[in-house]
Amino acid sequence: MERTSFILELIGRMKEPRKFIQVVAGPRQVGKTTIIMQFLEKTKYDYISDSADAVSENVFEWLERLWTAARLKLKNGSKEVLLVIDEVQKLSNWSEVVKKFWDEDTRKKQNIKVILSGSSRLLLKQGLTESLQGRFELIYVPHWSFSEMKKAFGFTLDEYIYFGGYPGAANLIKNEKRWKNYLLDSIIETSISKDILMLTTITKPALLRQLFDLGTAYSAHIMSFTKMLGTLTDAGNTVTLAHYLNLLEQCGLLGGLQKYSGSKQRARSSSPKLQVYNNALLTVMQNSTFKAVRAAPDTWGHFVESCVGAHLVNNATTQHYKVHYWRDGNNEVDFVVTDGKKLFALEVKSGAKATNHGMEAFKQQYPNAKLYVVASKEFESGSRIPLEQFLKLSPSELF
Repeated sequence: MERTSFILELIGRMKEPRKFIQVVAGPRQVGKTTIIMQFLEKTKYDYISDSADAVSENVFEWLERLWTAARLKLKNGSKEVLLVIDEVQKLSNWSEVVKKFWDEDTRKKQNIKVILSGSSRLLLKQGLTESLQGRFELIYVPHWSFSEMKKAFGFTLDEYIYFGGYPGAANLIKNEKRWKNYLLDSIIETSISKDILMLTTITKPALLRQLFDLGTAYSAHIMSFTKMLGTLTDAGNTVTLAHYLNLLEQCGLLGGLQKYSGSKQRARSSSPKLQVYNNALLTVMQNSTFKAVRAAPDTWGHFVESCVGAHLVNNATTQHYKVHYWRDGNNEVDFVVTDGKKLFALEVKSGAKATNHGMEAFKQQYPNAKLYVVASKEFESGSRIPLEQFLKLSPSELF
């Protein structure tokens, strides 16, 4: 299946005059390489394409050889050439070398357009902000949505809530043990060991792994860093935990939503609401089965709320909004979404969850906010968005 919007985005940007390096970034196993390959199949431009996935030679020499091949195509009559480098973050000092060749082409007015891709915003960002500032545009590719998984693999709503949106694992869901092993070995272990531990300085790798295990299991729960430290066995401090949570978030795995507040300082000091970016990460940490989870109302309500949160955070980067939660005493709102001065509050109702008066209290404090209830069952009062409809829409439409 094609993720058409991203392919069209690349096509449109490549038609423009050469100005920026295009960077395709996002979590592992969301189809970035496939998007680029499908784009190249549709393009009429001459191109050079290679992957840095297994480069063992000198980085400068490897990149120089690619650039030389692209420049040779120009000398042989091509009006413009695309140079595509996949998994570029695996090259040491890649950004300095790319900057050198890109700037040379700019000075000499050589029409070589560059597309880079990588599996982590964190790792790419290190090179982009340090060396390539002002020279690139980002195309962020998020996890697969419910609509995409339904269209490509026939996922039902319940299957998406439980199994999430990893296309590579979709055909394994009838064998849950095999599906979980695939996620653990090919996605989770690879993301942590290659995207964080090997390429980022981590003083307490065991603590990072424990934080991931704890955070995914408690997705959609508010938990203070102090409480986390009391649960984890490896010694650490709250600053270290906050840093590690940020690294996991930059890899599109697990984040911590901050409390919505008029004071940024108060929001940053609040306990985070843990939130996975793909509900498969919640499921794989549960010692249960699809049938058992679906039959337990409280547990299923937890999965539903986490799925709603994943949909919100997944779209936040591309739709340019921020996701929070809100709590004041006993009053709580599941999610608060902001875009500048625009604001809406969202409560998730799954049938087993007790009713609270958080929405009313929130509205009293923030009268300009829009209020929504996402419901998997019918309720007697309140405006509702059916869960399936919510997972198909762009959250920014609710502003």
